[in-house]
Amino acid sequence: MPTRGLLGRSRELKALRADIERAGLDTLSGRKSPRSRVLLIAGRPGCGRTALAEELLRTLSGTYPDGVFRARLSGPDGTPVPTGDVARGLLTALGAAVPAGSDDDEPAEALRAELAARRAVLLLDDAPGADHVEPLLPDAPDCLVVVVSEGPLTGIPDVRPCTLGGLDGAAAVALLARFAGPVRITVDPRSADSVIEECGGQPAALVLAGGWLAARPKASVSDLRTALRAVEIPDELPLGERPLYRAFHLAHDGLPPSTARTLRLLSLAPPGLVDAHTTSALAGCTVETAKATLADLAALGLLHREADEADDGASSPGTATGPRHRLPGCLAVRAAELLRTHERPAEVQLARARMLERTVRLLQSCRGSGEPPGSPAWERAEALPFALRFPSRAAAAAWLHRRRAALLDAARLAVSDGELDTLDRRLIATLVRALMAHEGPTAAAGDLYALHELVLEVAERRGLGREKAAALLNLADLDGGAGRTEAALTRYRGALEAARSAGDAVATGRALESLGGTYSELGDWQRAADWYGRALELRLSRGETADAARLHGRIGGAHGRAGRWPEALKEWRAAARTSRRLGDLAGQARATAEVARVQERAGRPEEALRTSLEALHTARGAGEAGLEAGLQLRIADLLDGLGDPAAARLHRAAGEQLLQDHPK
Repeated sequence: MPTRGLLGRSRELKALRADIERAGLDTLSGRKSPRSRVLLIAGRPGCGRTALAEELLRTLSGTYPDGVFRARLSGPDGTPVPTGDVARGLLTALGAAVPAGSDDDEPAEALRAELAARRAVLLLDDAPGADHVEPLLPDAPDCLVVVVSEGPLTGIPDVRPCTLGGLDGAAAVALLARFAGPVRITVDPRSADSVIEECGGQPAALVLAGGWLAARPKASVSDLRTALRAVEIPDELPLGERPLYRAFHLAHDGLPPSTARTLRLLSLAPPGLVDAHTTSALAGCTVETAKATLADLAALGLLHREADEADDGASSPGTATGPRHRLPGCLAVRAAELLRTHERPAEVQLARARMLERTVRLLQSCRGSGEPPGSPAWERAEALPFALRFPSRAAAAAWLHRRRAALLDAARLAVSDGELDTLDRRLIATLVRALMAHEGPTAAAGDLYALHELVLEVAERRGLGREKAAALLNLADLDGGAGRTEAALTRYRGALEAARSAGDAVATGRALESLGGTYSELGDWQRAADWYGRALELRLSRGETADAARLHGRIGGAHGRAGRWPEALKEWRAAARTSRRLGDLAGQARATAEVARVQERAGRPEEALRTSLEALHTARGAGEAGLEAGLQLRIADLLDGLGDPAAARLHRAAGEQLLQDHPK
């Protein structure tokens, strides 16, 4: 599609600019509103409402130095996107911390707080209504929110809509001339006016009509008018939707069969974003053929080229990079309708499976690029075809960041399908590993929570006990990390039940230990010791001695925190004995040092001194310089307390020397 600026809409742009400069008042207090100014651009899909919003933002680029941030509040099929998902996406774009899990309120609140100190613009496209917009409005009068919607935003104060209809005659003629050239329009102005009338002056319909003319240099504008009128319109179709229906079906029916089929299949791509790899998988063609098809569809106005902040690079053949296009939502709906009538369900299912399988392989390549050279994941990525590999770690990370929303949508699509349960689990697992490799557990926590919830949905639907236990454990870990302790406890108990039902001893042990750890964080030392004790019984029954030694220590620590010195001594001594049987001198030294600590806290300094000397000897044998230094300093403190300052000075000097020789 030729892009030489927005045609027409000068009156609307002037009104929007005036509305920004108008002093907004709180209708109750009469003072300046504490919230952001909200502009509404309303109109039917296809009227150019998003293009007008983008042109407005272009003219404001220097007024809001903290940037422009965009979000779509509806999917291509019109389904509202959950507010929490929108807020998490915007927080990611802002480079802010994303709350993991919880309901929609917490991420929306975090977004408002993040924008409070900024002077930025928020573009909320395809808003289904005020209920989906209001939670995202920042309490920042220096920010601007531009909402694109079909209807009003009833309930949000101080919003004056800019309602769009068709283009004026001059702008509509100029838009047709961009595609067909001025000669054909000039020699037949009456037919041009008729075409504009058939298109209702809607920019989307005019673009498709102009693309039809551009592809047929010998066709006249009169031929275009006749072809448009020949498209049959369903009687039940609303009048406002008929112009775009006619133009889209005319454009589709004029495509070569393979290109038309590809266009229909592109409606399967979430969220309407496509690149050469996605197109190749959906259509079952080569990547080069897919690139050519995308270029053809874009030239006809059926696709819009996405302007990424840092384009992946169209001139990098043989790598998993390249530009992406968007199938506009107003066209995606029509393409999906044709897909249902032209393609057999089995073919649609196969195309979706190919797309998801290609996504899995790209994620494998992305993850491998983030791992150290020579690692198993890196080697698997190197074994992939050249067309699926990334040229560098930075390119893989950038691809993952820009495709984040589409990848999460692909995971949701796979889960909702119901027939792709094996493929969806592979997709989610690979996406989790790629996020961990490039972003780490903290930065990716919000996305990881959503992915583990999808795994839980699949596991519950198919009765997969092991997968359910694993998903609940992962979600509980994220809940605990976010401070939602009660939610974590509930999930850990659910994981324990699922793991026991499935006979998964590993998950059972992890759930038992996690319950002990959560109660420790709550300071409920009795319950913590009890759950750790149950985990210890399981480890001992399975002969897992190393884990048993660790759990003896955790039980001893819980008893010590509660001041139950005899119980704490018993467990720490058991930990030391178990470590000695394993030949783990370092573990034995640490456990013995804890025995000495408990003795000291119990008011038995002489015993604590003897035990500390024993631990010092063991630590020296294990070559644990850091532990040895700590023990030397503790022995010095004990000797000071027992009235032997000379010996204390010797041990303190030895400990300080060790710290100098072996800094952390």
